[in-house]
Amino acid sequence: MTASARLMCGLILITVPTIEFGGYFLLKVVSGKMSRLSLTPFQQGMFRAGHAHAGVLLLLSLICQLLADEASLSAGLIWLVRIGVPVSTLLISGGFFAAAAGRTRTAPNQWIGILYTGVLLLAVCVLTLGIGLL
Repeated sequence: MTASARLMCGLILITVPTIEFGGYFLLKVVSGKMSRLSLTPFQQGMFRAGHAHAGVLLLLSLICQLLADEASLSAGLIWLVRIGVPVSTLLISGGFFAAAAGRTRTAPNQWIGILYTGVLLLAVCVLTLGIGLL
């Protein structure tokens, strides 16, 4: 493992407790233990999706760090992948939460763009990495 991959993997792993806390919060909300916070079914679904995407994309971020070591790409593109995949994870999962913010929300608000930005960034990064591995 290169020093760059080790650095990025360390930084990514440090974020795991935030996902754990989010899961704890989500469990309290959906189990009814936070009665002062009532969420619509739409909001519960968006929060679940945000939490699930955070965990899965964090794993993808770690895998991409190792794959980036083997890619035939310029240093700039390697760093685009190394930084872009974890940042897209934040944007996608955060976009689910932000788009559901607000009392009695039943449809996404204007912050849904955060999610779409993350999806676009993730696509660019994984396509770049995939091409670099061919």
